[in-house]
Amino acid sequence: MRLSRDEIEHMGFSIVKNLIKDNKIKTKDKNSLVEYVQELIYQEFQTEEKLDQEVRQILNQHRDQIRSENIEYQTMFRMIKSKLAKEKNIVL
Repeated sequence: MRLSRDEIEHMGFSIVKNLIKDNKIKTKDKNSLVEYVQELIYQEFQTEEKLDQEVRQILNQHRDQIRSENIEYQTMFRMIKSKLAKEKNIVL
């Protein structure tokens, strides 16, 4: 899942706004909290993007075998990504 920086900013703002509105959290500095949440979201997406790159490299290394065995690329991508995420304790 890829989101633009604007979408991430909106998501962070909405999360904080709803948590405050529902009295789940209290803060003296809403703007700093929003920025912090936005940065956390951005970092999580960066982590997933790095994982995707690693999966692509693995698939590229085995490109000939994948073709010769007529393996579905997207299926293999999801399987490898899931396995690597589990090994690296990354929640998808």
